[in-house]
Amino acid sequence: MLKDLVFKCRTYRRFYEDVAISMKDLRDLVDLARLTASTANSQALKFRLCNTPEDNAKVFDTLGWAGALPDWDGPGEGERPSAYIIILCDLSLGKNKLYDDGVAAQTMMLGAVEKGYGGCILGNVQRTRLAEALHIDPSRYSIDLVLALGKPKEEVVIVPVKEDGDIRYYRDENQVHYVPKRELDAIIV
Repeated sequence: MLKDLVFKCRTYRRFYEDVAISMKDLRDLVDLARLTASTANSQALKFRLCNTPEDNAKVFDTLGWAGALPDWDGPGEGERPSAYIIILCDLSLGKNKLYDDGVAAQTMMLGAVEKGYGGCILGNVQRTRLAEALHIDPSRYSIDLVLALGKPKEEVVIVPVKEDGDIRYYRDENQVHYVPKRELDAIIV
């Protein structure tokens, strides 16, 4: 059921790094994105797939991981993603396809959950460094988002937003990750 997939599709930031994600699985996820809606049917999104330790290290070094956890620099050795999908926009086909990015990213994340993986959609990316590291031509492609993927190594729990309205995610002493969500009636106008 779709609601079950959505409920399981949390943002994970720690993984079993030694659990590999095959290129076939990454291609399957991109194939899902390929079939989604596209602004003016431009199909301007392209994807760079990474699942080797060498490429993964290049990508990892360009990412910012958790704005609400300022004392945490991201996953440590052994807990890093085992694969990445970099969402690019082919500038010869269109520009500013931010809606397309979101639709594609969420679709691939749901597909990842269905395959037993989890991930994190990252917009905090040092794009120039990443383009240089992976030889992505910035005159041809914009780097829009990075999906970090792997087998989740953390528990993520949805909790109601507190009375003070604070929506920041947080971790407890056992490193359980809590994500406050507004109630349904609070978001229907």
